[in-house]
Amino acid sequence: MESINLVYNKESLYKTAFLLSYITIGYNIIEGIVSVLFGFEDETLALFGFGVDSFVEVISGIGILHMLIRIRNNNGESRDAFENTALKITGTGFYMLAVGLIITAIYNLITFHKPETTLWGIIVSSISIITMSILIYYKLKVGRFLNSNAIIADANCTKTCLYLSFALLIASLGYEITGIGGLDSLGAFAIAWFSFKEGKEAFEKVKTGKSCSCEH
Repeated sequence: MESINLVYNKESLYKTAFLLSYITIGYNIIEGIVSVLFGFEDETLALFGFGVDSFVEVISGIGILHMLIRIRNNNGESRDAFENTALKITGTGFYMLAVGLIITAIYNLITFHKPETTLWGIIVSSISIITMSILIYYKLKVGRFLNSNAIIADANCTKTCLYLSFALLIASLGYEITGIGGLDSLGAFAIAWFSFKEGKEAFEKVKTGKSCSCEH
């Protein structure tokens, strides 16, 4: 009877892990669409870059979903070819985003560009901070119950998304308060930095085979 309950509990935990993965992917898609549209409309580079980053995170999320399916089927936690390919695409996407943001941010600083408003940056980043905090908490909880280093590593690496949200919030709030256009560009630089780190981390994962190369 005890073994049956153990199997049942394990199955429930995997269902929760899958639900968290679906929520992560779905949320990033919605967040990406909203951020890119309003970032383009309001001419705020930080919000636009944040949105593109969300789309790249979707690819990463698909790789993580595939990982969960493999682990659930008892194929171990060693990464397979599909996940390595997803990581390479993700890493390349982050690098391209970082370069694009840096070039555009420099141009905006030189031309003294100012966004129309960064109100949506405040709204999106605030919602993202709450959502990412909840996802991190439950991913860690499920990962520890399942004793899965891969799921725990995914939860820890999700903290980068949290840092990105804080960077966007500070830049957006700062502009709304002061009207200094350079703050939007500084926010874009911060997002570019985190994107570069995520890209580097993705390729390090492929190279080392580790679930997460970030330090926490």
